[in-house]
Order: sequence, then structure tokens, then C-alpha cells
Amino acid sequence: MTTEQPMPPEPKPEAPAEPDDLLDLNLDESGEADLQALADAAASEYRTRQLSDEEVPPDALGDPVPGGEAAGKVDLESALLEAEAQMGEMLKREAELMDQHRRLAADFNNFRNRAQRDIALAVEQAERRILLEVLPVLDNFDRGLSATYLDVEAFRSGVELIRRQFLEALRRLGVEALPLQVGDPFDAAHAEALTTFTDPGLPDGAVAAVYERGFKLKGQLLRAARVVVNRLDDSIKS
Repeated sequence: MTTEQPMPPEPKPEAPAEPDDLLDLNLDESGEADLQALADAAASEYRTRQLSDEEVPPDALGDPVPGGEAAGKVDLESALLEAEAQMGEMLKREAELMDQHRRLAADFNNFRNRAQRDIALAVEQAERRILLEVLPVLDNFDRGLSATYLDVEAFRSGVELIRRQFLEALRRLGVEALPLQVGDPFDAAHAEALTTFTDPGLPDGAVAAVYERGFKLKGQLLRAARVVVNRLDDSIKS
């Protein structure tokens, strides 16, 4: 009796070799792999492979360009020479401006000193003119005091002549008396009220008396007049 030997098992067909560029998307045995994490990893690997396959230009890798170093050196030397030339021009311009400033300062000092001398000279001449106008009046006062008068009226006439002479000297200097008289309305712009007085014969607010006359110098108020102002009671006004 012959025994049949068992048939050897058929060889299993070999699985085809997977290419390197295929991605392993199988989940692990535990089943807890994150599908989104696998997708991100696959996309990152794909981008890495694309970048490695692309051709990078030599300039991007920093390869020296033929003649680039020499050209850059020439450009740098040219820029330095131009900067030195500009600096020299600026220093020259600065020296010119400083010299001009010193000249202007000296001219200004000379002008200021000359103006001060002119002002002092003008003031001195004005003072001399005033004194030359007043001194004749003083001479006439001296003559009047040394003269002999027959009566008071003669003395009064002599004093009146000296007064006229003095007023004429003031007129030549540009000084004129304000035309203010008793009975004129009081004007605070040209007069100063010392006190009040009641005179029924004068209007209310009129000048009752002139204590000191006012004067103008070349049209401008030199000294305000000092006067007494008339004030009437309500009973007198009615």
C-alpha cells in the first residue's frame, strides 16, 4: 500500500516592489493615527522632493560671478573718491562762510559803534541848540535885575518883553502852548483836573481856572495843562 506524500505548498506571489515616491498612507495597527497629521507629513515630504529636484541658479547659491569682485572694488573706490571730493568742497564752503560771517560781524560792530556815536552827537547838538535859545533869555533877566525902574508898571513891561522872547525861543524849538482858556470844555486828553470849583457863570464841566499851561512839541503833547474844573449842583443846573 502506497502512501501519498503531501503536496508542497504553492509559493505565494511576491508583492510588487513599491516605488520610492509612493507615500505610506496606512494607518498603524492601533488605529489611533491622526489622518490630518499624516496628510500634513505627506504634503511636506512632497514639497521637499520638489525643491530637491528643482535646479537652483548659481547666483542664488552665492557663487562668485566672473569679474564681479573686481567691478565691486572699482565701484567702491570710485564712491570713496567722490565722497572725498564732496567733503573737500564742503570744507571749502564752510571756510568761506566762516570768513563771511566774521566780516559781517565786524561790519555790524562798526555800524553799531557808528550809530551810537551819531546818536550821541545828535543829542549833543540838540542840547546845544536848546541852550543857545535859552541863554539870551537869561541874559535879559540879568539886565532886568540890574536896571532901575521908575515904577512897577515899567518893571512889568520889562518882564513881559522877556516872556515874549522866551515864548519865541520855544516856538523855534517846536514848542507851542495849548490854546486852553477859562470857559473851554474840559478835555482829559490835554488837561489834568486838580480840583473842582463852583461858578454859576460857567457851564458845568468847563475849565474854571488854568493852574499850569500845557504845551505841544511838534504837534505831540509835551505836557498836559493842570486846571480847575467847574461843577454845578443839581439845583443850580435846574
